[in-house]
Amino acid sequence: MIMNSQKSNTNKISELQTGYQLNFEVGVTKAKPFLKWAGGKGQLVQTLVDLFPEEMKTGQIKKYSEPFIGGGALFFYVAQNFQFIESFFISDFNQELVLAYETIKRNVESLIFLLSNLEKNYHGKEEEEQKTIFYETRNLFNTKLKNINFEKIDDTWVARTAEIIFLNRTCFNGLFRVNSKGEFNVPFGDYKNPKISDPDNLRAISRILENTEIIHGDFQESQRFIDSKTFVYFDPPYRPISKTASFTSYSKNDFDDAEQKRLAEYYRKLSEKGAKLMLSNSDPKNENPGDHFFEDLYKGFHIKRVDATRMINSDASKRGKIKELVVVNY
Repeated sequence: MIMNSQKSNTNKISELQTGYQLNFEVGVTKAKPFLKWAGGKGQLVQTLVDLFPEEMKTGQIKKYSEPFIGGGALFFYVAQNFQFIESFFISDFNQELVLAYETIKRNVESLIFLLSNLEKNYHGKEEEEQKTIFYETRNLFNTKLKNINFEKIDDTWVARTAEIIFLNRTCFNGLFRVNSKGEFNVPFGDYKNPKISDPDNLRAISRILENTEIIHGDFQESQRFIDSKTFVYFDPPYRPISKTASFTSYSKNDFDDAEQKRLAEYYRKLSEKGAKLMLSNSDPKNENPGDHFFEDLYKGFHIKRVDATRMINSDASKRGKIKELVVVNY
């Protein structure tokens, strides 16, 4: 963003007064998601920030929770731009993802070393050799699954995280998808020079995670962290808007309508505690104007429709602009 010096200085003063520090305006390097993630909120960050409660800018909110962390685009933005937030809580039911966040938090330099070597080796090969490396790595990754202890941090987590990042960066469309056995099953991506190692970004993420509690488990695990001074953002697996739009396999567990209803009940419970809440989901009215599933589920709350871009579809003609829902309790 190009600004004259007078306007820039005015913004800096305003940011210091409100605690809402816009890093992209004052030249601070930002941490960004380390994984490409289906349903990631990178494209919607500013739209969501514009819908934040005033308490986020005035310093009344002291804690931030994101129970479906995924790629973490909004989390990283909040951690770097809202100086009044004192502590963070993130969680996910995808155990591989939680393992990766914990590794970056605790052992980032060892991870960078492995990724740098992976990148040098991969980029130094012809395409067919790269394809071979990819499938060998994928097979090794899946074979080792039964031996990984996801409940206790050990040295195997660093190699596991390096493999997760490598596969994510070199697979088709940058997906993270597993089958019912929890095995990664995305094919080779055929990219020329994918960025596998990103040391500066990983170190920036590690610094943010120093003040973050990371939990593997159900979204209700966040309840003990949340109080009236907490802002919570829910980004669950989206409800399919058509019979063919059924990509929900971020983990081996399904998130069906029963789970959506359980989440809505939890949302109401947290609202009664006084927490400020925001939730994203698909808008079924894109396909069926008569589908009132979310209006019924979140009756009494404010439901907003925002523009988004659908990036994942086997039919390229069906990718493009689409509406998504944002539910807030303020």
